Amino acid sequence: MSPELAMMLVAVGIYFAAMLAIGIYAARQNSSHEDYMLGGRRLGPFAAALSAGASDMSAWLLMGLPGAIYAAGLIEAWIAIGLSLGAYLNWALVAPRLRAYTEVSNNSITIPSFFENRLRDRTHILRIVSAVVILVFFTLYISSGMVAGGEFFVASFGGEYLWGMLLVGGTTLLYTFFGGFLGATLTDVVQGMLIMAALVVLPIVAIFQVGGWGEVQTAVEAVDPAFFSLIGEGLSDPASIIAIISSLAWGLGYFGQPHIIVRFMALRSHEDAKAGRRIGIGWMVISLIGTTFAAFIGIAYFQQQGLTLDNPEHVVLAMSQALFHPLVAGFVLAAVLAAIMSTISSQLIVTSSALVEDLYRIADKNVSEKKLAWLGRLVVLMIAVIAILLALSPDDTILGLVSFAWAGFGAAFGPLILLSLFWRRLTNWGAIAGMVTGAVTVFLWKQFDPFALGLYELLPAFVLALVVAIIVSLATYSHDEDIQREFTQTGAIVLPGSESAAAGITGAAQSDADAAGSAAGAPSRA
Repeated sequence: MSPELAMMLVAVGIYFAAMLAIGIYAARQNSSHEDYMLGGRRLGPFAAALSAGASDMSAWLLMGLPGAIYAAGLIEAWIAIGLSLGAYLNWALVAPRLRAYTEVSNNSITIPSFFENRLRDRTHILRIVSAVVILVFFTLYISSGMVAGGEFFVASFGGEYLWGMLLVGGTTLLYTFFGGFLGATLTDVVQGMLIMAALVVLPIVAIFQVGGWGEVQTAVEAVDPAFFSLIGEGLSDPASIIAIISSLAWGLGYFGQPHIIVRFMALRSHEDAKAGRRIGIGWMVISLIGTTFAAFIGIAYFQQQGLTLDNPEHVVLAMSQALFHPLVAGFVLAAVLAAIMSTISSQLIVTSSALVEDLYRIADKNVSEKKLAWLGRLVVLMIAVIAILLALSPDDTILGLVSFAWAGFGAAFGPLILLSLFWRRLTNWGAIAGMVTGAVTVFLWKQFDPFALGLYELLPAFVLALVVAIIVSLATYSHDEDIQREFTQTGAIVLPGSESAAAGITGAAQSDADAAGSAAGAPSRA
């Protein structure tokens, strides 16, 4: 083993040890099932923002996106623009209201349980279908992270894909298994800072190495003059228009990503959403700009070196190894691992909650907190093993795997999250119909592309799910006083200056409940 390789491995080893130590620390803070699944709803805005960003971006940020821009030019940056807009709206619209509503509605700690409690679905069908959607799409999503871990070790150390995948997956599994949601979140914070530092430092060092921005422009235009154009061949080209629309549509997916919006539910209060939005969007914009510049500078750098990349998704990995001291390069490579592992850990927790909280608890309502916590850990192990098995023979790019899972969640859950929070008349049957429509449309559109447009499946599936949910809800709506009370109470909590109104509503509701209990001969609650 060369000294350079040894130093890079030392840096990666330090990173792995730090993640495991955080997982052990978090395990000691967990005292209940709710702690394991939602961190006790005590996340500050800084932790929530960096955790949401790190778990959101995954290997796509340091491998998928720079690879796409390296291969096709700035037209691929529309994905980054769409995601930035979607993330901003998600923090601004969804975060404060979801934080308040999930607590008002029977202290829901998962998305499926929130849907059931919010819509009073006594059949449990909505909760079960939601959990199944989470299991299917997150297993694929987690598998994409395992693939990225294997490719990382091939590109960085010339190792074997299988052993790299197992090392990344096994380490992530360990700290998630013991630390739960808090472990995933705290490691996300460290990983988020590491990712941003790498994406700031690498382009700065690389641009000096190639001789300035002028050299970058010359090299990129020599490959394709249209690479610096956000509209590709121009708006007269239908393919360019479809590509732009598809890329912007990625932003719609934010409203339905369980591993992101669960961070909103874990905030200390809805008021922390404003600070979280500023921190989260700032982190995101800096990171996306950094990865875009890294891709373009990579084109110039490898041209000057007379080298060709076998896989464009390895551009950040290859540049960091070539430009930095081996120890520093090792920490940059650790940032790539951070992007991969932060997403896997968050998704493992949400998938575990879907099986334990949303499926098992329906069958055994009297299960103990201790048993639930251990069931959650066993499910984390089971899902990780399934994802690893799926990743043994990857047949798609990282970006391809992520885009499909992102579309599935965005179309199945996104319309329902928005309607649940902002429309009183949504019904459980409307929600079920919309969710099934969104998920099925994603599968069918991806498989058959009915109009041969190349349109990203998220957009048509999201629109169809929204329309179906509204139509079926209007057809099945019946007034429910409890649903209306909770909707009004949530609005009173979230709107500025309405704390007294919220307290009045809560007090009135409690008085009614006490009066009803007294009338029935039951003692009132203190």
